[in-house]
Parts: sequence; C-alpha cells; structure tokens
Amino acid sequence: MNEPYIHVGILFAPQIRFTLTTPYRINGQTVTGTYTATYAQGHISWEGKEYDELSFEPVDEASGCFELHDVTIGIGFHWQREENQRFHGALRIIMDEGKLTAVNVIRAETYLVSVISSEMKATAPMELLKAHAVISRSWLLACLHPSGPTSSPSSTEKLRWYERDAHTRFDICADDHCQRYQGITRASTENARKAVADTCGEVLTWENQLCDTRFSKCCGGALEEFQYCWANLRLPYLHRGRDWRTRQASEQTTDLPDLTQEAEAERWIRSTPPSFCNTKDKSILSQVLNNYDQETTDFYRWRVEYTQEELSKLIRQRTGIDFGDIIDLIPIARGTSGRLWQLKIKGTRQSLIIGKELEIRRTLSPTHLYSSAFVVEKHDFTPDGLPGRFLLIGAGWGHGVGLCQIGAAVMAKQGYHYEDILNHYYPGAILQPIYKRGYIS
Repeated sequence: MNEPYIHVGILFAPQIRFTLTTPYRINGQTVTGTYTATYAQGHISWEGKEYDELSFEPVDEASGCFELHDVTIGIGFHWQREENQRFHGALRIIMDEGKLTAVNVIRAETYLVSVISSEMKATAPMELLKAHAVISRSWLLACLHPSGPTSSPSSTEKLRWYERDAHTRFDICADDHCQRYQGITRASTENARKAVADTCGEVLTWENQLCDTRFSKCCGGALEEFQYCWANLRLPYLHRGRDWRTRQASEQTTDLPDLTQEAEAERWIRSTPPSFCNTKDKSILSQVLNNYDQETTDFYRWRVEYTQEELSKLIRQRTGIDFGDIIDLIPIARGTSGRLWQLKIKGTRQSLIIGKELEIRRTLSPTHLYSSAFVVEKHDFTPDGLPGRFLLIGAGWGHGVGLCQIGAAVMAKQGYHYEDILNHYYPGAILQPIYKRGYIS
C-alpha cells in the first residue's frame, strides 16, 4: 500500500479562528493571514460569503503551515486547557451538528512525528520513540470502526464503552479519545523524526491483520485485556501479563496473581510490587511526560477520598440518576489487571451496575479517576450504618491495555530495543513494513 493521507478532527466550535502562516490556495486564490469562520444557519460564513465547506491547500506541501487558535486539549480530563496549535498540511472547515469542525489533512508519517511528540516528550529515549511510532502507526491504519459482539445490558445495568466510531466526518480526533496530536506545537526533535523515519511503514500484525495497538500511561504493574475495556472481543496479542521481566528472561514473566478474583486484586492494589512502571525516576519521567502530565505524580498507586455528601452529589451529577445517599460501591467484575469493568452503586433510593472501565472512571470523578483498578474503604458510619466517608485506593493511570508508556520508558532506559519493548507488550504480534515513504516534513 502507499502512505495514506488522513483526516484529523482538531477543533469543534461555533466559531473558528485560524492563521495561514504560509501561502494557501482556496477557490483559485492564494491567501495568507488571520481569519475567522462562523457557523451561520446551516452554512459557514467566511469573508462575507457563505459556504458548505472550506478547503485550504498549501501552495508548498513540505512547508505549508497554519495555526488554530484556542484548541481544547485533554477534553474532560483533569489537565484540560486551551492553547494555540500549528499544523502542517491542508485545512478543511466543515459543519457538524450545529458547529464547525477544523480538520487537518496530513500525510500519515508527518502525523506520526507529531503524535510521538504529543503523547510524550520528543526527548524520550530513541527506542521508546521507535516503539511508539510503530504502535501509533498500527493503531492508525487498523480498522477505525470496532467489530465484534456488543452487550445487551439489563435494566439494572448501564454498561458502555467509548470507541472511535463516534467520528463520522473524519478519520480520528486529535485528543486522548484517539491519539494526542498537537501538530508542531510540541517541539519535535530530530530524534522524533528519525524514530518515524527508521520505522517507516512498520506495523504490528497478527495473522496478517493489523493489530489494534492500544496503549496507556501506566498499567500499574499488570496488563489488562481488550474485552474488559471495549467490545466483548478477545485479541490474542492483548492479554494478561506482568509488567516485569529480567534481562535474562526471553519471555514476559508470568508470576501475576489472578486479579479477576477480589481477594487477589485487593492484595495487589494495596501493595507496590516491582514493575517497569513502578518508578519515580525524574530523569525518566521528565523525558516522557509533557509538562501538563507531570502535574500527576502519584500514578502507580494513588488515593482519592470523598465525604458522603461529595460522593452522592458527584454520582448524581455524572449519571443524571438520584441514588440518594450512597450505601456502598460494590465490585462486581474485574479484568486481568484488577481493573473494575462492572461496579454496583448501591444507594438508599436505587442501585445500578455500571461499566465498563471508562464509565466507572467518569462516574466517580469530576474528570476521570486515574484508573478503575481500586478498592473502597468506608469510614465514619452513622448510627444507622451509612458511611460518612469513602476512600478509594487505586493502581495505575489509564486503561492498562497494551503498551504502558512509563514502563516502556524504563525498558528503553535499561537498554531494551524497540523490538523487545513491542514483544513485551504485544506478545506474538509480528513486526513488518507495509509501505515506504519518500520524505517526512
């Protein structure tokens, strides 16, 4: 196959302000400068005229650059903020559900240089950058719509997961819902460009199919399986495992307890077992984590506390359901990393089982819990047995499926090659090239 162009949704707003910093063409004209496009009664208003779509093509693809103003990053997470971002490639502005969407049309390999500089710092170890280039490319090129069975929850369950099929007007978005892509705003280094160039066209496959190469920030020492976070589909290269091995071991170590069992999960979460991602090495974390990610410090093991009033109000706001006072948060089902994918909320007015992992994380935090691998302590009971305080003791940051970014950084620091890192997190997957590239801007 040839290297594809991809369409990335960047900004969603009633009004989009942008600057063409190099010459662009639209409708036979060459334009530069700062402009504003506005949604107006089913059309796009720009420069005194109305359009169904705007398409700006760079005069020179290699140097073409535009800036989008007030782009929201970290949507819904605790680091959410706005910033101006610059991009190579073409700019499309389209309409969608009463708003405008700014879409960047870009070569896949140019996109990847930004991704590995946005998901982490471009100063990360070379072998980590290479490994991430491969998995970001594999994820990008894999089927963008989920397949497999869906659940049919009963009236006492609210189980849902969040997938890429939310996007219908472009291929992928630029935020954590898909892959972080912040154009050339994050300072791409020669190492980032070299990592993409050295792995150009390389992907992971399983039985000649592209792998769905998920990744998260910190697995907490144990890897999760796909089906406990998304559709009920078991992917053989995304399976349980310990994020730990010795230099002498040719395979991932298997001394992982059965964390689907409540007693084992509780012991694991309350302990701090040795793992690649069990590190506080600032020389590693400062290389891997962008500035806003470094605001999160206790990610391997963490604690969150709520009063009864805080928790009942939070759950009511996040679900739209009035449970009354919260009597208990009851683990129903855990995945292979100890992450809950079914949790029962028991209230004085009603009870409900929720899931999967991201829904649990969204329900129990104003933004997102670091992960759904947690145990619950109840304290300060009233005379009638109602808890006055809830303590959540947790492990890891993110869903824990596939590559663990902190763990992979430690592996790279310890001298593992990118092929070793990929084999550790996607055992059995085959590394192979599927296209070649002429240049990377």
